Amino acid sequence: MYHAIVFFPLIGALVAGLFGRYIGAKPSEYVTTACLAFSALISWGVFFDGTDMVRVQVAHWFTAGDLTVDWAFRIDRLTKVMLVVVTSVSTLVHLYSMGYMEEDPHRPRFFAYLSLFTFAMLMLVTADNLVQMFFGWEGVGLASYLLIGFWYEKPSANAAAMKAFIVNRVGDFGFSLGIFLVFVLFGSVAFDGIFPRVAEFKDTTFHFLGYDWNALTLACLLLFMGAMGKSAQFLLHTWLPDAMEGPTPVSALIHAATMVTAGVFMVARLSPLFELAPNALIVVTVIGGITAFFAATVGLVQNDIKRVIAYSTCSQLGYMFVALGVGAYAAGVFHLFTHAFFKALLFLGAGSVIHAMHHEQDMRNMGALRRYIPFTTAMMAIGTLALTGFPFTAGYYSKDAIIEAAYASTRPGHTLAFLCTVIAAFFTSFYSWRLFFLTFEGHARWAGHGAHGHDDHAHAHAAHGTAAVAHQADGAPGHHEGVAHDDKGHDIEPASHSAVEHHDDHHAHMPHESPRVMTIPLAILAFGALFAGVIFKDRFIGEGMDAFWGHALAHGPDNHIMHDMHHVPALVAALPFIMMVLGFALAFWMYIRRPELPGALAAQQPTLYRFLLNKWYFDEIYDRIFVRPAKWLGVVFWKGLDGRVIDGMGPDGISARVVDVTRGVVRLQTGYVYHYAFVMLVGVAALVTWYMMTGAAGGAH
Repeated sequence: MYHAIVFFPLIGALVAGLFGRYIGAKPSEYVTTACLAFSALISWGVFFDGTDMVRVQVAHWFTAGDLTVDWAFRIDRLTKVMLVVVTSVSTLVHLYSMGYMEEDPHRPRFFAYLSLFTFAMLMLVTADNLVQMFFGWEGVGLASYLLIGFWYEKPSANAAAMKAFIVNRVGDFGFSLGIFLVFVLFGSVAFDGIFPRVAEFKDTTFHFLGYDWNALTLACLLLFMGAMGKSAQFLLHTWLPDAMEGPTPVSALIHAATMVTAGVFMVARLSPLFELAPNALIVVTVIGGITAFFAATVGLVQNDIKRVIAYSTCSQLGYMFVALGVGAYAAGVFHLFTHAFFKALLFLGAGSVIHAMHHEQDMRNMGALRRYIPFTTAMMAIGTLALTGFPFTAGYYSKDAIIEAAYASTRPGHTLAFLCTVIAAFFTSFYSWRLFFLTFEGHARWAGHGAHGHDDHAHAHAAHGTAAVAHQADGAPGHHEGVAHDDKGHDIEPASHSAVEHHDDHHAHMPHESPRVMTIPLAILAFGALFAGVIFKDRFIGEGMDAFWGHALAHGPDNHIMHDMHHVPALVAALPFIMMVLGFALAFWMYIRRPELPGALAAQQPTLYRFLLNKWYFDEIYDRIFVRPAKWLGVVFWKGLDGRVIDGMGPDGISARVVDVTRGVVRLQTGYVYHYAFVMLVGVAALVTWYMMTGAAGGAH
């Protein structure tokens, strides 16, 4: 049964990848989707199974000295939660892609990549040891590279795929060092060989980089470095928005339930280690809080509909790490669970909007779509309510639990995390309703912009609006140089400023609702976004928590956070709802009642606007510190060392001279006897002359 869950997606990937060109696109879609649906069905059955923990041996992998690694499945409650999330969302993404990618000529390859991605993620979450987890970890990275760069004809897609791959390698380097250190300490990489012995190494030190570190703290910090890269935490987050170059179903799969949550899962899985490394948990808490705040600020001003949701994902991942950092592991995994439904709903809903607008992604070229795509509008409204934490939706229970846990904690850094998450809740509400109002309400701003399209794989460059807010044109308040405006003075920069133009005959058509194969997944996800919280809250974080989780998550004897979070002051418990209402009210005021305000505010605060629009200039800073020096060093080695020294002295030097000499000698091989006789006579004359000269010199001596 467990084998079927993991290997059916692999079977689908192999069928579509190896035989897709022979069996065609439709059979490839049906096979991969059916395999995922079967895997998801079994996963739900396993989820409601009452068994605590099962270890399923698949094969002996390898033995190297003292290191023995088995290929085995660790099926506990945490694994079951992840199996349900991964297979369910992946199945719906496969089904949705059948409609969204209908016109793409390379659908078999796309569906093969999707299924391969799912298989790698399932390998990760079922891992019984750190090496197998690392295998799935790198498999997810490879599949994400292939999916983000699926439209490889686009230079921007190739650049985004390379960026995601390289930034994740930075985190994975720390992850691998952490695995090495764990093996040095415990002599094992299997969880059953590590978790029971963690207390033995609580006070052990390890010499690293010239300092003596607490061994568990160092190991957890290195492991968390991998989580920072995979889950796009602050400083290693820059790959996430660029990943929007991939097709929208890829965005939903990577950013909703799978790749970006791998880091959260890893920390939760290794909670027995982190629980005895409190200093490492402080770092997790602070990084999570900063990420939640940072990503929410950037999301305030983004204009690409997918990028707004991407930064929302980054912010919500920060919430999850805050929960893990304060020891509320169950709350963090609960938010991972609920977030998968409403974030996948938002991404796929955005894809439905892009489909309706014929590949337009700039929200400033939308508006009034509620009248044309009412079902998509309703689904996006549900996703927005859940994301902002509207009472009794899925996000309401999980997000509020994290904020309350951050307040109730006594660990250093919890105050910063609490403040960051509360402020981020306000920002989240604002930018989420900003997205909704700009896209579905107001008046149509897409009339007259039909000739300008936005390929789903063309992204908005952050610098496109920097000059637009610096000056006012014609002395009109709120009107910016180089920027078009609607009749109320609201900024509407033409999409051609920020996107690659894409002309086709469809742009003359009116927006239209997506086909049923795309709307059915939206309806299913909307159900989860509305009811997943109320259905499962007691199991995840309520009275039934202990029976539900069993020994899957560690809660030390001094960790009472899951109890204390239910006894915070009433004002603290009400803060998320207050922030949600304030964010909604501000967005309504600025984008419905007074739509000229955003442009005027951007003109009044051009520095702040550019700072947020350019994502705190992290890309520019990294380009200056890392990319340019690396490129310069590469050119030096290429042209200086390789070109001038190695090639200059080798192929272009000695070797070239030898070739020149041989070419001259070859010319003597004419086949004529008199040529050979002449050469022999010359040789004899040279020999006699040499003998006479040396002989005469010898006689004179």
